[in-house]
Amino acid sequence: MKLYQTLIAVTLVFFSCSTPSPTDQLHQLMDDYHQEALQLYPLSATYQGDKRYNDYLPNSLSDEFMAQEKKFYSSTLEKLNSLEEGSLSEVDLLSKKVLAWECDINLKRLGFPTHHLPINQMWTLQLTIGQLAGGSSAQPFTSVEDYENWLKRVDDYLVWLNTAEQRMKEGVEKEIVLPKSLIKKVIPQLASIALTDLEDHLFYGPIRELPESFSEEDKMRLTAAYVSMIEDKVKPAYLQIHDFMKGEYMEAGRLSNGFDAYSFGEDYYDYAIQLYTTTTMSADEIHELGLREVARLRSEMEKVKKQVGFSGDLNAFFDHVRTLPQLVPFNDPQQVIDNFNAIHDKMKANVDRLFSLQPKTAFEVRRTEAFREKSASAEYSPGSLDGTRPGIFYVPIPDVTKYNIFSDEDLFLHEAIPGHHFQIALQQENTALPDFRKTLWYSSYGEGWALYCESLGKELGLYDDPYQYFGMLSAEMHRAIRLVVDTGLHTKGWTREDAIAYSLANEAEPEAAIISEIERYMANPGQALSYKIGQLKILELRESASMTLADHFSISTFHEKVLETGCIPLALLEEKIQNWSAQSPE
Repeated sequence: MKLYQTLIAVTLVFFSCSTPSPTDQLHQLMDDYHQEALQLYPLSATYQGDKRYNDYLPNSLSDEFMAQEKKFYSSTLEKLNSLEEGSLSEVDLLSKKVLAWECDINLKRLGFPTHHLPINQMWTLQLTIGQLAGGSSAQPFTSVEDYENWLKRVDDYLVWLNTAEQRMKEGVEKEIVLPKSLIKKVIPQLASIALTDLEDHLFYGPIRELPESFSEEDKMRLTAAYVSMIEDKVKPAYLQIHDFMKGEYMEAGRLSNGFDAYSFGEDYYDYAIQLYTTTTMSADEIHELGLREVARLRSEMEKVKKQVGFSGDLNAFFDHVRTLPQLVPFNDPQQVIDNFNAIHDKMKANVDRLFSLQPKTAFEVRRTEAFREKSASAEYSPGSLDGTRPGIFYVPIPDVTKYNIFSDEDLFLHEAIPGHHFQIALQQENTALPDFRKTLWYSSYGEGWALYCESLGKELGLYDDPYQYFGMLSAEMHRAIRLVVDTGLHTKGWTREDAIAYSLANEAEPEAAIISEIERYMANPGQALSYKIGQLKILELRESASMTLADHFSISTFHEKVLETGCIPLALLEEKIQNWSAQSPE
């Protein structure tokens, strides 16, 4: 009898092991997806603090790599679709939907020939590498192995850079080229790497900070290797692509501005809307929404103009704000950094009331690196997954004597706390999420959350100065204008100058900043739509939940519910908040 029972037990174990449950299959699939993605995209691993792949960089512009990507996403989606959902938990079902969305959108991306546009002035790999090269970003430089890893990675990167030139030459033949106005912005970026003297060179940064703990032999060897890397490899490679883009490529550059100039442009813009807003809205719907929001915000701005006693029209008030001496008070870049830290101190007392869920990851404010400062916007760089690298709010200060502070409170809420830092750090720290979701980014959620946070200023004890409140309205107006000009540029035949003029007529940003922004939209269609679309959805969900829950509504709980599951497409967020608010209060 005992032998019979043992055989039954062994048989049950065998079948249990040979036929894992849908939950186990999903967890294994998500783990496999995450690990393979880290190998496929090793820079992502580096930014997450995973050092395993710090010594290489695949050539993402090669046919072989793109085929590998297609196989990766197709295979994952096929396995995902074969899983039964009936026994999956609510958390796992959400993860399955998110992973399916990821695979679908990446397969759509691979259907477009954007590899012929590998370099622009704001978004592409040469700028990421520049950030890493200085030695103070995600690529670590604390051990001898770290220094050797970077030498190997740079070799791989230079293969990519050479391929980028070849892809752009193919693009010239296929009439897939950048606008001339964007090429002009890339050329000085390349020149700064090609022509800078060794001691001041960006790629020499890690040698200037060699750890004292290194042996003299290692210091000498690494210094020689980095000198050779810069003088014999990096500078010649950058000079070559600089000369190509300044000459042959500039000559071929187009005078048109939007993606509608390309044969695939209309379809690509539909994809970009889906990618960045996670909705199925049309370009026309978004354009009209933008026009309505611009009109609404102009009305709110009129109230502030009246409050401060300005007698001119709104456009004159924009000029007034741009040039008011009290709003341009600094003569040292450190004063800008100190001002942001003072804003943080001012609001700390109110943060706990609105946010019961807060991250542990450290945070700091830094000036944007000089090599990219002139073309950069303020931005947040996430901390590492293990918390050893802080979240960083980068602030460009190309000319401190022209730095206007009227929107600094608003900017801090967006880029820092409780905007990107809270949202991204909490997502990375969330042990309940599968690993692949801890670093996922959906612009409509992430940027929508950050823009929503700008509206919390008064609740956090800010915006008591009418000019700072006007800064918030201006920042929201900036995002509403994006709905109009991005769709205008890429679907309605607007020129770069049309978009600049529309922006100047409706916001107080300086002309140089507006030009940089418009060229940003030209380089990356659709991304600028995500902010306002996401913000409006979160505001809608807050209002709906407040009405449904009435006296039981808690703003800190609402924020927890929005943040606790990390970045997800808007439709999934809406489903989640509606399910929560529909439940009977405890």
